[in-house]
Amino acid sequence: MLPLKEFSSWNTRPADGLPEREPYRKYYFLCEGANTERWYFEQLINDRKILNIHPNIDVRYMEKTGEDKNKANPKSLLKLAKNIEKQEEFKKFNDVIILVFDADIYKDKPLDYDKIVSSAKSKNYQVGVTYPSFELFLLLHIGDSVNKHILPNKCEILDNDFVGNKRYVSKLFTDVTQMNAKKNRGIADLTENLEIAIKQEKKLNQNVNCCIGKLTSNIGKIISDIQNDKGCD
Repeated sequence: MLPLKEFSSWNTRPADGLPEREPYRKYYFLCEGANTERWYFEQLINDRKILNIHPNIDVRYMEKTGEDKNKANPKSLLKLAKNIEKQEEFKKFNDVIILVFDADIYKDKPLDYDKIVSSAKSKNYQVGVTYPSFELFLLLHIGDSVNKHILPNKCEILDNDFVGNKRYVSKLFTDVTQMNAKKNRGIADLTENLEIAIKQEKKLNQNVNCCIGKLTSNIGKIISDIQNDKGCD
């Protein structure tokens, strides 16, 4: 059994009486986190028309299940990605697998990080990275958050030490939004401010090849690229 549950809003029957159709390209998001990322990307998929994603493009969130549900490291994502490639409908030279993970676990192991990224790219996977964590990307959805909240706390965010029972950037996100990113499904509503996040992300490092020790996010860039995919080559 495939250790992944697929979430997609793709409609194979656009209208009664018409034959089923296949998407031109499928984007598979495979994420490290179990809740926060799932709530965000499932809402993103639900809002595909609002986000102006081309009708020929299918965006899918792959939820980890069973014994793989709590596996939260990039190496496990690489293994799970192989299961996606084994699906009959997967088109190797057209479809895209995107591995999304936090890079802070490699803070003291930059060579290990380089190996993970190189391994993913050698298999033609895209890599969506946040440093230190996904909450940084979520903060970008708040207007002027780079100037008001992120840059003024740059050193603390990069250190990302515990403040009570939370990492610094997680607590900062809660203080700014009054939401716990790991427990509150309301974070899904942040997709309404996606364009703000995409614009603000450009003020941070988006190069995943050199992200250790830098405020980094390229999630918005990946989503923007999907929005710009016209459903043909």
